[in-house]
Amino acid sequence: MAQRVTQSQLEMSVQEAETATLDCTYDTRESNYYLFWYKQTVSGQMIPIIRQEAYKQENATENRFSVNFQKAAKSLGLKISDSQLGDAAVYFCALQEHTMRQAPGRG
Repeated sequence: MAQRVTQSQLEMSVQEAETATLDCTYDTRESNYYLFWYKQTVSGQMIPIIRQEAYKQENATENRFSVNFQKAAKSLGLKISDSQLGDAAVYFCALQEHTMRQAPGRG
């Protein structure tokens, strides 16, 4: 399945305690999918931060992290409230399509 995820911001700088907002747009033909934001630490470790299901209208929230999910616009913003020094990292947006496939030999 063809899919595309784009992040327009190459880098950003915020002061501690400020709010940071990152943008992500995506394209998929599927109607059932998951969107993720990951944080890559300086050691290279990828840490999942938050997940948004496409079928949910309510924006996902996890501690200081929340998303602004706009399904029609195919965008998923990440908001980091009360920024802390430990938030300094590379952030990645990802899409996982969730398709149901019938097992071979079953009818």
